[in-house]
Amino acid sequence: MSTDEARAKQEQLDPLRDRPEDGPLTTNFGSRVDDTDNSLSAGERGPTLMEDFHFREKVTHFDHERIPERVVHARGAGAYGYFRPYASLAEYTKADFLQSEDRETPVFVRFSTVAGSRGSADTVRDVRGFATKFYTREGNYDLVGNNFPVFFIQDAIKFPDFVHAVKPEPDNEIPQAQSAHDTFWDFVSLQPESMHMVMWLMSDRSIPRSYRMMQGFGVHTFRFVNAEGRGTFVKFHWRPVLGTHSLVWEEAQTIAGKDPDYNRRDLWDAIERGDYPEFELAVQLVPEDDEFRFDFDLLDPTKIIPEETVPLRPIGKMVLDRNPDNFFAETEQVAFHTAHVVPGIDFTNDPLLQGRNFSYLDTQLIRLGGPNFEQLPVNRPVAQVRNNQRDGYGQHRIHPGKSSYAPNSVSGGCPVLASPDAGAYVHHQERVDGVKIRKRSESFSEHYSQATLFWNSMADWEKEHIVAAYRFELGKTTHREIRERTVEQLNHIDHTLATAVAEGIGVRPPAEPAGRNHGRTSPALSLANSPTDSIATRRIAILVADGVAKEQVSALRGALSEAGAVPEVLAPHDGEVRAAEGGTVGVDRAMNTMASVLYDAVCVPGGADSAGTLGEDGLARHYVAEAFKHGKGVAALGEGVGLLRGLGLPGIRLSGEGDGVVDDHGVVSSADGAAVTDVAAAFADVIACHRHWDRDSDRIVA
Repeated sequence: MSTDEARAKQEQLDPLRDRPEDGPLTTNFGSRVDDTDNSLSAGERGPTLMEDFHFREKVTHFDHERIPERVVHARGAGAYGYFRPYASLAEYTKADFLQSEDRETPVFVRFSTVAGSRGSADTVRDVRGFATKFYTREGNYDLVGNNFPVFFIQDAIKFPDFVHAVKPEPDNEIPQAQSAHDTFWDFVSLQPESMHMVMWLMSDRSIPRSYRMMQGFGVHTFRFVNAEGRGTFVKFHWRPVLGTHSLVWEEAQTIAGKDPDYNRRDLWDAIERGDYPEFELAVQLVPEDDEFRFDFDLLDPTKIIPEETVPLRPIGKMVLDRNPDNFFAETEQVAFHTAHVVPGIDFTNDPLLQGRNFSYLDTQLIRLGGPNFEQLPVNRPVAQVRNNQRDGYGQHRIHPGKSSYAPNSVSGGCPVLASPDAGAYVHHQERVDGVKIRKRSESFSEHYSQATLFWNSMADWEKEHIVAAYRFELGKTTHREIRERTVEQLNHIDHTLATAVAEGIGVRPPAEPAGRNHGRTSPALSLANSPTDSIATRRIAILVADGVAKEQVSALRGALSEAGAVPEVLAPHDGEVRAAEGGTVGVDRAMNTMASVLYDAVCVPGGADSAGTLGEDGLARHYVAEAFKHGKGVAALGEGVGLLRGLGLPGIRLSGEGDGVVDDHGVVSSADGAAVTDVAAAFADVIACHRHWDRDSDRIVA
């Protein structure tokens, strides 16, 4: 497939793009407009005349612009791109877009938070959606996933209950976009099957650094089917090339106030400057004969297949290289559906997946105004569509001919039925029988062992964050019995965890463990094992004032940019500052328009006057102290080291005369004018580690 074909979706959209520069302002019916500031009236001070069709059309359209927001995943961001396989997967699936490494398939991806409304913040503690629409030659394939590999419930009949519980409480519509309230914890403490997912929610996975640095999962077990009809169970994993990184909770809350659009802005800006997000698609493949070889049910959506049991197989890469032109028309109107599959990809009997296959279609009918939502530009497949579904709201196509039924003879039997050899979708054949019952399989009844696996796999600092998250969330509940019941559930996962949480929320710790910790771990579950070899796209704040060492700023900026970072010069005021060597240094932003939480690291270059001014500036000091408290990389050169000394960073050795470059717990300093390139290299190394959790930061006021 050629690159031109891979861009087929963009070619399809081009004629639909409305470019104002192409002509004069018109009404919706094409009449040209000469005045859109004044209504038609009887005299200059007379009444408005309702014959003013331009006024009526403009206001009527405005009055009807809003559509129902998504019940869940309301707040999101989208991007276009393409997917290319590494090699043919014909051994496992006949899906056309996975047959050749030369085949590029256009995609649209929407990232989202789950619980909050469209007006909520990006950095709330929540699950994140990760939905990908592949515009394949065989039709659209939607891989609808989340940034967690498991879900809260096992059966879709509980989905309304779960969503009602996590949404704002119905009596007062509070709190927005938070799980820290009574109804959520009441629900999950009564649902042991939720305990695994709640562990993920209380971890740093629920507050990703950016959409570009979070994983995605298909959640369910799907089925690949090859040309011979042989099925293979498959789990889908998206892995960010930049690694998987997260915020810390205090930082996430601050960002929600400083820049509630933090994750959406980050995605948009990265694509605009050419730092295209990349994700590797990997799969876990399980032969159908091995369906029952695990100690859990493969169809249980509250369980993972540990990567140590079934290793990931990378099968391709996705690159997101274009922002949408219009948020509403594309990101808001895009419609994903778990049942949008192509030949070679099929379902399993996962009861949550079966329910989603109904729910996704059902919700689009009201949200997007009727059954023709697939004809909206962002939803149109590049494959040709031919069927007899002609009427309904928003019908865009003109169907000539007499017949709208099959079979027919008046239209020559068209559209004709396709054969399997001609690409028709054929469901995987399997024997299904049984009596009609409302009963869950006993193989779905064990709820704690994988939650324990997750807890055991965490680094010490991750465990500390999980305990703190439980304490924060349960501390917001007002019913003591909910707190006690949750601690009882945690005691089935791990006694140490339950005891630590209980001590923080004022309930009696359990005297004995409720279950035995099996001791197993899965290193792939820990963020501590994410790659730390790149600072690509990390944002670095370089703090300056009048009298700064211009050569240091220039060298730092150049070296960090060369390594792929995005350094920005911040000063007490916008514009430029005076350089110690003469001339000026350009300022990218004023410090008071930003915040240290919006950066991945902070650096203070030398220059006696600059360092002195910043050392007396409470905001500049706060930038550095807060970055230190949040475990981020901090650096200082020359006189800038004095600012760090003035903060009294506990347990940190700073560079003195003749020391050269000193790196202590992620704080890089050079007081004696060592080569800036050496400082930049050491600084890059500590930034690549993302966070430095071994600092004594509790005593820092920030």
